[in-house]
Amino acid sequence: MKVLVVMGSPRKGNTYRAAERIRELMESHGPVEFEYLWLRDANLLPCRGCAVCVGKGEENSPNKDDAQAIVQRMREADGVILASPVYSWSVTGQFKVFIDRLSYIMHRPRFHEKNALILTTAMFTTKEVEDYLAKVAQFWGFEVAARAGLITPPTIPARQQEKNERILAKAAESFSLALHTGRRTSPGIREVVMFHGARALIDEQKDETPVDYRYWREQGWLEPGARYYVDVPVNPVYSAAGRGVEHLMRRQIRKGRAS
Repeated sequence: MKVLVVMGSPRKGNTYRAAERIRELMESHGPVEFEYLWLRDANLLPCRGCAVCVGKGEENSPNKDDAQAIVQRMREADGVILASPVYSWSVTGQFKVFIDRLSYIMHRPRFHEKNALILTTAMFTTKEVEDYLAKVAQFWGFEVAARAGLITPPTIPARQQEKNERILAKAAESFSLALHTGRRTSPGIREVVMFHGARALIDEQKDETPVDYRYWREQGWLEPGARYYVDVPVNPVYSAAGRGVEHLMRRQIRKGRAS
């Protein structure tokens, strides 16, 4: 198994040591190869807000950098760890540039066959950053198989060290299991409703966003029977709610176009 660690830390500190501990723990479940992508060393230009990557395709972006090579490295890995310490209640600057630079993937998600692990470290709390990274990963198409948020003050009490170790062990076990089984969980109502909402927007605005429309059509997501991005069981109640939202959004878009 090959795991790519997208490392948002500018140094080999707590987050790196936590990733290495996950590697050690995963090795007890079977062979695994870790590869690090240090964002500090990547050539990623800040997003210009021009929306060319969204409207005309990522290959037409005026930013000529490592973005597409990074996407390819993620696609070649069996699993991806998104790792960042908490800086000023958010991800690091390097990681935010990375997320913004790949914003078009939220329109055209492409990692549905991949599992992700969210890894964060902080002096006080990691929850907000954990939630943010998990949301980004889900919008990109990843199955978030595990999360590990560690409290790492300059001097870590023994009790906190033990808790961190338990968190890492649980995350490593869950991530290993997901990588070996390839199991995909059924989506919740939020995910199903958002899928149908996006479907309505992209189908009804195909002239405004032809690249998105073409991508969704190629994936089969615009077919009448499509219930979600991947072929997994979907709760019928969630499907009904999603179809209802889609119908309302289509009607609203058409009404706005006619007025």
